[in-house]
Amino acid sequence: MTQPRVVVIVRDGCHLCVDAVAVAQRVCAEFGADFGTLDVDADPALAVHSDHVPVTFVDGRRLAIWFLDEAQLRAALG
Repeated sequence: MTQPRVVVIVRDGCHLCVDAVAVAQRVCAEFGADFGTLDVDADPALAVHSDHVPVTFVDGRRLAIWFLDEAQLRAALG
């Protein structure tokens, strides 16, 4: 199984995470790109991102922390 093109590292109860996931879902649907989330608190390997959630990755490269700009994600996928 391959990793989704867009991954957002999130935390339960994080309002910025809710916003980033909404942007990622909308843009990924437009592009037909795979999208997924990872819970920073469920995997000790993700602890390095704990103070920066949400963290958005595209094709394994970090695109954004805290806020996900829709135009920036479109450019990264385009």
